[in-house]
Amino acid sequence: MKTYDTLAAVDLGSNSFRLEVARVAGDQLYPLDSLKETVRLAGGLGDDKRLDEAAQERALACLQRFGERLRGLSPEAIRCVGTSALRVAKNAGEFIPRAEAALGHPIEIVAGREEARLIYLGVAHSLPASPDRRLVVDIGGGSTEFIIGHGLKPHERESLHMGCVNFSQRYFAGGAVDKAALKAAETAARVEVERIAREFSRGNWQQAVGSSGTARALREILEQCGWSAHGITADGLAQLRAQFIRAGHLDALELPGLTRDRRPVIAGGFAIMAGLFAELEIEQMDVAETAMREGILYDLLGRFHQHDMREATVDEFMRRYHIDTRQAARVNQVAMKLLAASGGGDENDMRFLDWAARLHEIGLMVSHGGYHRHSGYILENADMPGFSRTDQARLALLARAQRGALTKLPAFAAGMVPDNDRLLVWLLRQAVILCRNRAEPRLPDVSVEASSKRFRLTLPEGWLERRPLTQRALEEEAVHWHAVGMKYVFG
Repeated sequence: MKTYDTLAAVDLGSNSFRLEVARVAGDQLYPLDSLKETVRLAGGLGDDKRLDEAAQERALACLQRFGERLRGLSPEAIRCVGTSALRVAKNAGEFIPRAEAALGHPIEIVAGREEARLIYLGVAHSLPASPDRRLVVDIGGGSTEFIIGHGLKPHERESLHMGCVNFSQRYFAGGAVDKAALKAAETAARVEVERIAREFSRGNWQQAVGSSGTARALREILEQCGWSAHGITADGLAQLRAQFIRAGHLDALELPGLTRDRRPVIAGGFAIMAGLFAELEIEQMDVAETAMREGILYDLLGRFHQHDMREATVDEFMRRYHIDTRQAARVNQVAMKLLAASGGGDENDMRFLDWAARLHEIGLMVSHGGYHRHSGYILENADMPGFSRTDQARLALLARAQRGALTKLPAFAAGMVPDNDRLLVWLLRQAVILCRNRAEPRLPDVSVEASSKRFRLTLPEGWLERRPLTQRALEEEAVHWHAVGMKYVFG
């Protein structure tokens, strides 16, 4: 595994886009550069849940500037993550390729709970060691994440679809703020938080910590106005509520600590914070200076230092779903042998093939019939810490395609599977066939040729004649590949 002396994280938030560059020194990270632009991507989501062109253009212009800063850094040392607005946007599939071209790097969309894990990782690294269980709350532009953890490990994670941008648009359109609107927004926030209150209420933690822009803005206002001696308090929020009502409009709100770029979304952020304070019985909240972007960096660092959360997740899934570890190891061994013989695939491809081989039978816990479809569903929809939605979709494709007709898979039927993924599917399918009797395959040296049009598997003379069941399976396999435009020759 390579190591890098500089890492970079790009956090495509629903309110702001942020770029963080850090120097690596052992297991520590030291900030080198930080960029932030208020893009308000969530503000471009219409009632049809599509990003409008203006929001897309703001985002693309920002990403072009970020891309310039990232030039010269190793692509493997950069991770770009999209959150709530891109999870929700129905046209995200059209926007992401444009965004990746502007930035010059691939963009991953993470699920809400994975976003929560990354937030906690970033916050926990900035806090002093403590025996206390901590509640971390991150009010973003389109969602709010809740995490309870101890030390560097999160235990409970949730993500609710409410953020400072969408709440500001819904309840304070045009900047008007009155008592009725505040009550409606706070009540809506409490209703959302009520769903998770049992796990996240006061008795489950000893310290509350806020992160990201809304928490920092509220802290600055309360402390500079003298309404709180430290952090965010319930009493301070009550006094700020009175100021909102007195002003009547955001333009008339003159408060020390309130910045120009935060003003348009402060009411929505306040309502969510006040609502969760009331519902979770919080009296005081400290505020961290770090958030998800630092979590992305530490997660990336862990991958290079043999602490890849994805490895831990795969191990846990193998235990949780009672996977036959011997069979998984056999399939893995054969798949890797074939990959080596093909001369194809990079380190990342090898990693995904390894995970797919170890998890390919995960669906057996649901049903033996069509277990590959169950495997694909689990891998695409389960909460898998460390994996982005893109990662999970790739694993799910490999699992679903491990057996049966390839024409039943939309991506194969439409010819939309990239060459490297098609190779990984072929490798896994052959490994499953060759290990079908669930015994050591004793596979001799083989020759593999792979191109965009053809696969060829050459086995030692006489090997297949002694295994007529395997030969029949490979004959059927050739038919499946021919049906999707690939020639498969074996012998």
